[in-house]
Amino acid sequence: MIARGKNASDLFPAVVKNVACKNIEVKKLVYVYLVRYAEEQQDLALLSISTFQRGLKDPNQLIRASALRVLSSIRVTIIVPIMMLAIKEAASDMSPYVRKTAAHAIPKLYSLDPEQKDCLIEVIEKLLADKTTLVAGSVVMAFEEVCPERIDLIHKNYRKLCNLLIDVEEWGQVVIINMLTRYARTQFLNPNMNEDKEEKEKKKTEATAVVKRKPYVMDPDHRLLLRNTKPLLQSRNAAVVMAVAQLYFHLAPKAEVGVIAKALVRLMRSHSEVQYVVLQNVATMSIKRRGMFEPYLKSFYIRSTDPTQIKVLKLEVLTNLANETNISTILREFQTYIKSNDKDFVAATIQAIGRCATNIGEVRDTCLNGLVQLLSNRDELVVAESVVVIKKLLQMQPEQHSDIIKHMAKLTDNIQVPMARASILWLIGEYCEHVPKIAPDVLRKMAKTFTNEEDIVKLQIINLAAKLYLTNSKQTKLLTQYVLNLAKYDQNYDIRDRARFIRQLIVPTDKSGALSKYAKKLFLALKPAPVLESPFKDRDHFQLGSLSHLLNAKAGGYQVLPDWPEAAPDPSVRNVEVKESVRAVETVTARDRGPLGAPQNPRGARGQSSGEDEKKSEKKSKPRIGNSESESEEDDDSESESSESEEEESEEESEEETKKKKKVGVQVFATICKPAWLNMQFLLNPLPVSVLQTIIPSGNLKTYELLHRITGEGLSVEYCFSRQPFSPDPHMVAVKIQFTNSATSEAKSLHMEDAKLQSGMRIKEFPEIEVLPAGETLKRACYTHTRKFFVSIQPPVGELMMPIFMTENEFKKEQGQLMGMNEITEKLTLEEKCQGEHAVVQRVTTAANLSRVPCGSDKECRFAGKTVTSGSLVLVSVVTKEDGAAQLTVNCEKMVIGTMLVKDILQALTQ
Repeated sequence: MIARGKNASDLFPAVVKNVACKNIEVKKLVYVYLVRYAEEQQDLALLSISTFQRGLKDPNQLIRASALRVLSSIRVTIIVPIMMLAIKEAASDMSPYVRKTAAHAIPKLYSLDPEQKDCLIEVIEKLLADKTTLVAGSVVMAFEEVCPERIDLIHKNYRKLCNLLIDVEEWGQVVIINMLTRYARTQFLNPNMNEDKEEKEKKKTEATAVVKRKPYVMDPDHRLLLRNTKPLLQSRNAAVVMAVAQLYFHLAPKAEVGVIAKALVRLMRSHSEVQYVVLQNVATMSIKRRGMFEPYLKSFYIRSTDPTQIKVLKLEVLTNLANETNISTILREFQTYIKSNDKDFVAATIQAIGRCATNIGEVRDTCLNGLVQLLSNRDELVVAESVVVIKKLLQMQPEQHSDIIKHMAKLTDNIQVPMARASILWLIGEYCEHVPKIAPDVLRKMAKTFTNEEDIVKLQIINLAAKLYLTNSKQTKLLTQYVLNLAKYDQNYDIRDRARFIRQLIVPTDKSGALSKYAKKLFLALKPAPVLESPFKDRDHFQLGSLSHLLNAKAGGYQVLPDWPEAAPDPSVRNVEVKESVRAVETVTARDRGPLGAPQNPRGARGQSSGEDEKKSEKKSKPRIGNSESESEEDDDSESESSESEEEESEEESEEETKKKKKVGVQVFATICKPAWLNMQFLLNPLPVSVLQTIIPSGNLKTYELLHRITGEGLSVEYCFSRQPFSPDPHMVAVKIQFTNSATSEAKSLHMEDAKLQSGMRIKEFPEIEVLPAGETLKRACYTHTRKFFVSIQPPVGELMMPIFMTENEFKKEQGQLMGMNEITEKLTLEEKCQGEHAVVQRVTTAANLSRVPCGSDKECRFAGKTVTSGSLVLVSVVTKEDGAAQLTVNCEKMVIGTMLVKDILQALTQ
């Protein structure tokens, strides 16, 4: 009933009883109903608050989120403390979906009780630090609603928001981009500041100008914002493209703004509503940045199917883009448009011709002659609009065009449109000295029809009479008195007042004031020619893409775009310190490291500092370095077999050798000659070397480049994910790293340091993000004896899971429990090479570490696995159809991981 728009509020008592139902599907439906009607039936909704509070503790994230959504929809001030407590708890929830709902509830509570602002700012500050893309857009929206002036809250999260932007949902991208636009205008210098000062500097000598001008260097954070938003110009969402376009227009250097033109022109193939908004913004941009859109001139040509408002805006853009080079092409287009049946469009075209003639002197006479020809058009509206435009053009050179004025005077008998008649009368009155014989005759005709004319025409008749009385009183004295007497008794008080004022001014009497002797100077003063300007000229003081810009008036909730600061604020406020508490539990702290970063007491880092442990650890942790994988494996085997004998030998070793071993406790040092390979595993604790055998990769795994040989000055590093269990910790992903020295000289020393993690890769999934979430990089540093290279390892989402065996019935059962928001389905077309069952299995297992599930149908392939950290199930099925069509389904409780996995598998199957 709600979906059909019917009122179901009478059923509130019956529905609200089911809120205690244990069936999850029913409970979700009840919550949807309550969100709709809680505000109308507040008393009844209050009775079920205890149920909502229980729902906030429900193990299902959807129920927790729905309960918070309903609670924040009850608009009763008495429950503000309960809502506040619920939002605080939800902001710390393990599920990013619940935290997102908490962010949505913040503006609701703020509108209900603004006094809670300080407490809500604390919650916003906490949620701003959230690293999930699901929460980012919602919390920024809450920030914009509650405390947009607290720009200091954004400082430490600025870089994170810039980097997350590409993965946030489209609604969130628009919100974040608009907020970052305002932020950047307060924190960075104007990139065009030197160009804006050029005119002032030209007046001075070149020498002093060069001395005073300081070269502008763009802030790296300013560049980060521009670089990370640029890919979004290819977004399928028009609002996102528009948001990026306005950001570039307001923030980018003039040389870089042009990149947005192509994206905006692409949007003009969209729906007419989208076109209207885009063209409004293009019209504003094309005034100051004409060169951006000149290559796309033909894209603004008008189609017969365009709505009138789109046609008018395209005309506006074409007129703004007109210059000496393209004016002939544009005028030919305008000639075609005048023949249209759309009268409003024709009128706008004639005005556009007038503006082109005003702006480009070379075509003024051509345009004027063309408009005069339109005066013989059968359509009265075309003639009327032409008269109005000709009147403005004639003001520029009236003495050269007295013939046109005479021609227009003859049209007064035929033209009935008030604005056109008024324009002709104004022209004749203003330039009556150029047509001394025609002007009195026109006044005579107008005096006859005075009582039947429109008000705007009557006022111009009075003006014409006054001007003729001052220049040719012999012929027009009686006519003027007659017109003024008629106006004296007119129904419109404006006309009566105008007649009384003019009589006192031009007809001298004893009571005439001091102004009467200046009547000629007042009426016949030279008037400057009108400047035909675009109505979009001053609209850029509103932020582009905003409702205020669209309406050309400040709308409610609009936040003014700040001016650029004169001096750059301190950029260090955006530097984020890595707190010790954020690091991995097993990380070796700085004070435990030796001079090259190697821990001196690895056991001590874990709280075990006994001397015996330290000695044993040193004996068991000899890193194996060889020229090939096989050699490394042999060394590992031999060492594991002779571990006892090594313990005896190590007691006899010198102190220097012992210290050297101590230094190699965590990092691996190697002397590598060309060519050589090193298989290197990172071990936090000194472990028996036999453990290393489990990390050797099997199969043809994808290799990633970590350091290129040119960048590394002869040293190249590659890595791959071994997809084998890491026996010291099953929650870690094993990584194989290979070094190659292609330099002519030997690498005397080599080691690798990881500031956060020392053993394999500890990858925490969504939502438990504290150390290293999926999608982020492992920051490492490679050292040689002369250089230090910073590198990073990017874990694909498919490597965050391990395969599990599952029967077909088990698969179907588990898949049935992971429905709704935990299921993502995508349709795709398989390429020819990938249409066989074997090819599908190979590509899916290459993209993700999953195992094949038996299936009775050859048209369906199923795969199962679980995430390494939390053990959450990941189910994938690919159903193939005829002609290469297929359907991909991913079921996973971790929605973010599911979404990322779908993208990777789609890419593997289609490319």
